Amino acid sequence: MVSKTEETQLNRLENQVDNGGGGAWEYLCLVRKLKVRRSEKVLKYGLSILNDPKKRSALGPEEWTLYEQVAIAAMDCQCLNVAKDCIKALLKKFPESKRVGRLEGMLLEAKGSWAEAEKAYSSLLEDNPLDQVIHKRKVAMAKAQGNISGAIESLNKYLEIFMADHDAWRELAEIYVSLQMYKQAAFCYEELILSQPTVPLYHLAYADVLYTLGGLENLQTSKKYYASTIDLTGGKNTRALLGVCLCTSAIGQVSKGKNKEDKESPELQSLAAKALEKEYRQKADDKLGLLTSALRSLKI
Repeated sequence: MVSKTEETQLNRLENQVDNGGGGAWEYLCLVRKLKVRRSEKVLKYGLSILNDPKKRSALGPEEWTLYEQVAIAAMDCQCLNVAKDCIKALLKKFPESKRVGRLEGMLLEAKGSWAEAEKAYSSLLEDNPLDQVIHKRKVAMAKAQGNISGAIESLNKYLEIFMADHDAWRELAEIYVSLQMYKQAAFCYEELILSQPTVPLYHLAYADVLYTLGGLENLQTSKKYYASTIDLTGGKNTRALLGVCLCTSAIGQVSKGKNKEDKESPELQSLAAKALEKEYRQKADDKLGLLTSALRSLKI
């Protein structure tokens, strides 16, 4: 994730280059370092360097890194001839490179030649079954074709090998949520919380899924994870505060006529409701009436 400081630095450098103040190479290096997507700018300024023999030769070995960067940006912008020329230059320099082979597969994807791209990736995986980039390209390709079941299958196979990849678990969870497969999504978020217990986003997403599943046990657990989200964010997550209120209301309805131990203490939801009202007064005073009405309807 890009920090505010890094984003400010990137934007400042981008404005400088846009206004003719130089620093194109530094900008391209920063884009690559931060792993952000500024494809149009990368294509424009990357080509300005590659098309100038003096500037290109001054890069030394970094010239080939720039060819790769521009090739990917060109595919993003559907400038496939530019991408093809960049890949051709790389192939000439590195004829047996698997990394260039990945770019060839990506170019086939960009052209919509799915079968050929699949064949190219399968061939590369035979040589190196642990190539994470290729596995991820296969997932992306399945999603691009609308083959969601294929994407799920590829992600599950990938996670059997690379179990510590948080991004892959999150991607799989989001796919399951989009298909309303909430139990499977809950399992993914459990894996994420186990590996990164201090990331509030995972606690919040897990709580949302459990609330959606419903049932007394799920609602009680959901409330706990909304509470942990509030704790991890210093009480500043509006969604989690509202989640506590919604869970309390739902638990009250589900546990009617049941044992007293199933009923919830009113302390947490009272604190959450007060925190919500305070936040709305500060940030959206004109919406405070709507919030008060909503909380009253939940009998909080």
